[in-house]
Amino acid sequence: MNQRTLGKTGFSISEISLGTWQVGGKWGEPFSHSNADRILNAAVDAGINFIDTADVYGDGESEKAVGRLVRSRPGERIFVATKCGRRLQPHTAEAYQPAALRGFVEDSLRNMQLETLDLIQLHCPPTEVYYRPEIFELFDRLKEEGKIRNLGVSVEKVEEGLKALEYTNVTTIQVIFNMFRQRPAELLFKEAQRRDVGLIVRVPLASGLLTGKFSPQTHFDKDDHRNFNRNGEAFDKGETFSGVDYNTGLAAVEELKKVFPGQPNLAPLALRWILMFPEVSCIIPGASKPEQLTSNLETEQLPALTAEQMTAVRDIYDRMIRPQVHQLW
Repeated sequence: MNQRTLGKTGFSISEISLGTWQVGGKWGEPFSHSNADRILNAAVDAGINFIDTADVYGDGESEKAVGRLVRSRPGERIFVATKCGRRLQPHTAEAYQPAALRGFVEDSLRNMQLETLDLIQLHCPPTEVYYRPEIFELFDRLKEEGKIRNLGVSVEKVEEGLKALEYTNVTTIQVIFNMFRQRPAELLFKEAQRRDVGLIVRVPLASGLLTGKFSPQTHFDKDDHRNFNRNGEAFDKGETFSGVDYNTGLAAVEELKKVFPGQPNLAPLALRWILMFPEVSCIIPGASKPEQLTSNLETEQLPALTAEQMTAVRDIYDRMIRPQVHQLW
């Protein structure tokens, strides 16, 4: 497994890491600890050493599974990142208060039964939160107390990432970036690299669209966000299919298949495309079963994409995707 440095954290982490939004089962299903244990251990066995979770994944059950993994493998360095803020109800800028966030961090430590979090990330807060220094100052106190090692942010918009870079204690930015969401590479990547801030890429497969396995007939369960959040009914629309209209996304995938002929599974190629950007520290694709993890790890066996392939992907984006998403996030 190739490794990259996670910005000024200094952590050397696997370039293909693991996101745990659905690690305990598919979206909408009850959390399965046995399934989570299988996937998490298979990931570490394969060389993955960075796990991203959040307090709202499985209502805390994902954190418990990640903590159990770390405690069960005491001789191995597994870096743990979690997130806080989305438990606020309502999820508004006004609800973001230092005391509430401190409570969430302490809850995460209890969930995972760990003494210190390697990385705590603000979990896609409203844009206004990035303009409140007292929120970011809290995490200096938590670091002094030994409860966290590093602060990061998970953002929806490039604007939010650029604002977060102004805080010197921000060590990482997590952002949606994939063949269907290319704007971050224009400015955010360069500014993050200039400040030695790590870049964690989420939603790398556009909620599965970029596997090339979906069709107009594909069925998503009623509790799957790919069914109920296509227009942003529950949370930011950009988290579902990267904000791309489903049918437009299917058409664009058919064009991508012409760029990569004879590939029954586009997922490894879509991940390899992301790794062509040296500013990226790691990618955190999810997995609801070990087979998906295996597919993601095939990326490590692929050669670099050619200049012609990179240009062709950009052309498809410019023609079919850019008008829908580029200026929104």
